[in-house]
Amino acid sequence: MKLPKRNIVGIMVMLTLSACTGQTNRSQPQNKSNIIVGGGCDGCEIMYHGMPLKLTPVDTSAGWRSNGQKLIVDGTAFKLDGKTPATDVIVYYWQTDHTGLYSKSKTENTIHGQMRGWVKTGKDGKFKIYTIRPASYPQSTIPAHIHFSIKEPNVGNEYYIDDLLFEDDPFLTANERTRVQERGGNGIGKIAKNGDIQYVRRDIILGKNITDYPK
Repeated sequence: MKLPKRNIVGIMVMLTLSACTGQTNRSQPQNKSNIIVGGGCDGCEIMYHGMPLKLTPVDTSAGWRSNGQKLIVDGTAFKLDGKTPATDVIVYYWQTDHTGLYSKSKTENTIHGQMRGWVKTGKDGKFKIYTIRPASYPQSTIPAHIHFSIKEPNVGNEYYIDDLLFEDDPFLTANERTRVQERGGNGIGKIAKNGDIQYVRRDIILGKNITDYPK
């Protein structure tokens, strides 16, 4: 039986939203004290699926070689004081493509799609991601965003931080801004342009507004 077009769109949006991270229960916490730093999240374990053995401070997503607005994300991970660069922090990211979907490939078929990857900070705490600008979910007014999860060497479990949002996004309304928790620092980035490439910063303050973060 052929489904009406509106039902097909609805199903697509539901599948897309399932790739988002939210605070929920986690069945197998990795923290030895059984305290889940950050409150846990749905799909956190996907962070480790396909993760390379060797990570560097720079990564290029599948998006960089596909359709869409090229985007370079620069950032520095700082310790809780907001000043000291943090070393050996794994930053995992995933996002939609230029159509607003978590598009998959033969080798990347998780709910996070193929536009995902990892960087690991060096002594200066810096990282850089070559990707494309994500689109909002189909038929939605949710602001476009890039998700991030963090794994610190001295914290027992990974945790998520605020998505990277874009200051010029028409869907980033005053109401949406009230939802921002500044987990890991301010996630709203201002776009700069150089030719046909856009640039945005997402600095990270480890532990900021993260529940049960070790002091």
